[in-house]
Amino acid sequence: MKRMSTQRLIRMVVTASAAVLASTTLGQSWQELGPSPINSGGGYAGRVSSVAASATDADLYYVGAADGGVWKTTDGGASWTPLTDHMPTTAIGAVAVDPTNDQIVYAGTGEANYANHSRYGLGVFRSTDGGATWEQFAEDTFGGRTFSKLVVDPQTPSTLYAAVARAGGFPALAGAKGHPGATGPVGVFKSVDSGETWTHLTNGVPAVEASDIAIDRVNPSTVYVAIGNIFGDTGNGVYKSTDGGASWSKLGGGLPNSQVGRVSLDVSPSSPQTVYALFTRQASSTGGGASNIGGYRSDDGGATWVSRGSVDQSSYGWFLSCVSVRPTDENTVFYGGLNMRRYVNNSGSTTTPPHVDLHAIAWDAAGRLLCGNDGGLHRSTNLGSSWTSLSPGLGTIQIYAGLSTHPSDDEFVLAGMQDNGTNRRTNGTKTWQHVIGGDGGWTQINQSSPNIMFGEYQGTGNLFRSTNGGSSFSYAGSGIGGRNCFLPPYVIDPGNTNTVYYGTERLYRSTNGGTSWSARSGDITDGGGAIRALAVAPSNTSYIYASTNDGNVAVSTNAGQTFSQILDEHPGWPRVTRELFVDPTDEETVYLATAYFGTTQIRRSTDAGQTWEALDENLPDIPVNVVAVDHRQRRLTVYAGTDAGLLRSVDGGDSWHAYPPGLPNVPVIDIELDTGRERLVVATQGRGAWRVAIGYCDGDWNGDGTANTLDVLAFLNDWNEGDAGADINGDGDVNTLDVLAFLNDWNAGC
Repeated sequence: MKRMSTQRLIRMVVTASAAVLASTTLGQSWQELGPSPINSGGGYAGRVSSVAASATDADLYYVGAADGGVWKTTDGGASWTPLTDHMPTTAIGAVAVDPTNDQIVYAGTGEANYANHSRYGLGVFRSTDGGATWEQFAEDTFGGRTFSKLVVDPQTPSTLYAAVARAGGFPALAGAKGHPGATGPVGVFKSVDSGETWTHLTNGVPAVEASDIAIDRVNPSTVYVAIGNIFGDTGNGVYKSTDGGASWSKLGGGLPNSQVGRVSLDVSPSSPQTVYALFTRQASSTGGGASNIGGYRSDDGGATWVSRGSVDQSSYGWFLSCVSVRPTDENTVFYGGLNMRRYVNNSGSTTTPPHVDLHAIAWDAAGRLLCGNDGGLHRSTNLGSSWTSLSPGLGTIQIYAGLSTHPSDDEFVLAGMQDNGTNRRTNGTKTWQHVIGGDGGWTQINQSSPNIMFGEYQGTGNLFRSTNGGSSFSYAGSGIGGRNCFLPPYVIDPGNTNTVYYGTERLYRSTNGGTSWSARSGDITDGGGAIRALAVAPSNTSYIYASTNDGNVAVSTNAGQTFSQILDEHPGWPRVTRELFVDPTDEETVYLATAYFGTTQIRRSTDAGQTWEALDENLPDIPVNVVAVDHRQRRLTVYAGTDAGLLRSVDGGDSWHAYPPGLPNVPVIDIELDTGRERLVVATQGRGAWRVAIGYCDGDWNGDGTANTLDVLAFLNDWNEGDAGADINGDGDVNTLDVLAFLNDWNAGC
């Protein structure tokens, strides 16, 4: 048919809408649900990977959260402000403050703690006004990798040194998610222009992962670096430069030289010839074996060393290792691992904060001890003999996929969290109640009988059930065995809530609500993986979809007895995900998210996985962790939980936008599409849980939450192209009547 000119249509719009405001809005805004804090141990937050305190203001600290961005306190931890929610990434490995000006702050992005959830970075952030504004530098130099440490030259503060490593995980680089820069240069870097540009230092020091760096504060030309590839490398050890990094020499004189993995170190501020180093054994390919080798001390600038204490690093010292010398006393040193050990004149004692798994030790201007760990930040005024939690107000919790909402209680949320157990929100505050320990994983609430709910902690069969609304839980994993993806997925059958499915390398089934289990299928992996995602079709529960962490996607049409592979070599994150979404009205329509760079990140099949179409046109090349689809709307509405927040498409994947703006640029790891209450509840990896209303407005054609002239242009473009979605009146033809119908919707506003 002949199309009306765009100019003529615009004139029609202006004439028809003269009395309408140019822009009306739906008014949706995000609400932060917390937790901040979890009500355990004095209040827990998420993992703090780095701490930097002002040299002169005892109440001013900056902390880097593993995936929650940079935060600031000006009142000694009584309150906190997030500073980098708007920046391109919230993954922070190292924070440093200019010792001559505490308003100048640096953040090295990408967390170098080598876990699967230690995410890639995007360069260096710098603020010159105490975190009010930021600049991003060196993404081309460091993108896809991580920062172990940043240090500022105290005499020439435009000079910085950086210890840079690869994103971690098992398998190696799992935390990089295929970022194109993941295998770029690592080791020691130097900047002489306040972090804007960097030089790779390689004269005498290998280009191997650097796990720590320290500077002589009296003579800053003397720098020490720890080379610590966690899987072991001949270059691992401690290196020293006396010419500002122009040349380096490897130190021996009693230091370990075999089976060395991660290494940490510090130089005494009061006696810079005294240097301490903490050595960890190399890790196996699966992460085990990384126990403590021991601590070492040198009193001659690294020429000779003696054994000086140790700390418990369990079998994962690749994840937790730090050392710090008391600023006023070279004979007092602290080692951080699974716990904390204090050595005073070679006499050791355990001084662990309320939360284990330690990652950063620092000192404030009043000489108080600060410790960043998997529970947030703690402070001691008596060298670790007692501790105070500074975590309340830090909204940095890393939630795993598997968040659950209650069918009738708007405020109730149940979720599992990295090293902070399973927790529930039961009221309108950000304080959550701790209900199960360990690493909290997948949860489920019986939507027909919501007093029945499930939680878990890491490992196979560690499943627990509550029959009293979460007040108490009892073991419910009897009979489950096999391999796991650290936190196995499980789902309640939407057609029969007594039936529950659980994934190891095969599917397990319980027909009595989790009292007992039996294997339902054979191994659906390639022989070494485990199921990381499960989805049961609501319209026909014989259809079950599964994704494995070794790249398989499979479907069962007989309630899990047998599976057929429908994709292989499917990349993504090796831990538990909700990457599968099944159309609630059609068991053969399934959506798949891919948490990986450089591939199709959202796809759809309408024939149970036999063929697929991409839905990620114009989606930025960014990992998508979770997908959810609202089929009630005139056009296909797709939500994508990405590594940089939540995106929405209202045209089946042709275009994408943040919905609505305001959510931090943090990984969205899970989405609960609660259509009964017209809302989304999302779980993030680093900023807790959030919710937003999802009311729709027919005049908001581009789906950005506002009805304005941009929607008219977007509609006219689709209309001119004959897009089927532009058939507003539903008569089967895209014609002028649809323009009039749209204008009527648009005039109504939102």
